[in-house]
Amino acid sequence: MNCIDEIIRNIKADLRAAMNGVASKRIRECGMPYKLAFGVELPRLQEIAAAYQPDHTLALRLWQENVRECRILATMLHPKDTFYPELADLWVEELRKEDVEVVQQLVFHLLSHTPYASDYAFRWMASDQPVHQLCGFLIIGNLLRRGSQLSPDAANEFVDQVRATIDTDWLPLRKAVQNALLFYEEASM
Repeated sequence: MNCIDEIIRNIKADLRAAMNGVASKRIRECGMPYKLAFGVELPRLQEIAAAYQPDHTLALRLWQENVRECRILATMLHPKDTFYPELADLWVEELRKEDVEVVQQLVFHLLSHTPYASDYAFRWMASDQPVHQLCGFLIIGNLLRRGSQLSPDAANEFVDQVRATIDTDWLPLRKAVQNALLFYEEASM
């Protein structure tokens, strides 16, 4: 057994020890697409992640587990400087509308910290795929919240995308659009 296998085994032991049966059952009942969900809350996942060094190979292996908590941990443990565009495309392509929590963590921990964040945000906002749109609006919201400014052309494009998307029936996307718009308005004051 190699070192990564042992770390993953230890992480899964930590997840089993922190398992929340009620939350796990609710995740399954809601039709979440994971082969397994431990129902571990985000603060406990952050504690687990803090015990390990960020590592590209570890994060890739955790992502491949297709377990809710492993995917969230993958977003926390992947080094920001090696989260390349090709990997971002691959991970986002694998996500479904039921993966909102994973999308949020992916954006918060990785996507909004990349040098290509703004470019990808605009590309994804213009997509016809709701998960891509969600990523795009969450990224822009994070960037604006952290003080980024939009050029006049980017601001016009952003407003156009807001108008095209704000009436979506998918609540997570509508909230992301509204929050991004709020951060945009605050940054414009």
